[in-house]
Amino acid sequence: MNIDLLHLLHHTICGGLAAAGFGVLFNIGYRTLPWCAASGALALAVRTVALAGGWSLPAASFAAALAVGIIVQLLQSRLGVSRNALSVVGCIPMIPGGVATRAILGLFAVAAQHSSATNQTLVTAAEETLRVMFTIGALGTGLALPTLRLPARGRK
Repeated sequence: MNIDLLHLLHHTICGGLAAAGFGVLFNIGYRTLPWCAASGALALAVRTVALAGGWSLPAASFAAALAVGIIVQLLQSRLGVSRNALSVVGCIPMIPGGVATRAILGLFAVAAQHSSATNQTLVTAAEETLRVMFTIGALGTGLALPTLRLPARGRK
């Protein structure tokens, strides 16, 4: 595995900033925005390392969501914010928007074409659609597993 540290730092900082921005959109208190940034930074760092290791996008996203879910579940009593909100805010920057855009544009192209290239365009659009579906499913599963398997801390 060969990963450029500057590339990793870039993704980590951008993931933290994006997660903090989503924290503002979700009306999470300003005192907890650093925790939002930390969860987004962790998520993008884990995903970047996994992608550099040759993992697929859904597998890397699952590992990152699982890491965020476990850390948030274990630190929930210290954070002072809903663990579900913090986990989701940290993982939103991993939604594959670019892949989803290519899938939708490919489907629009199929609807507009009347040539023999339609079959290849449809196959490509279907591949991108499946990649988005599997990645979002992996994110949801990665976030759900820690809440199902680890006891909630701070509650009696």
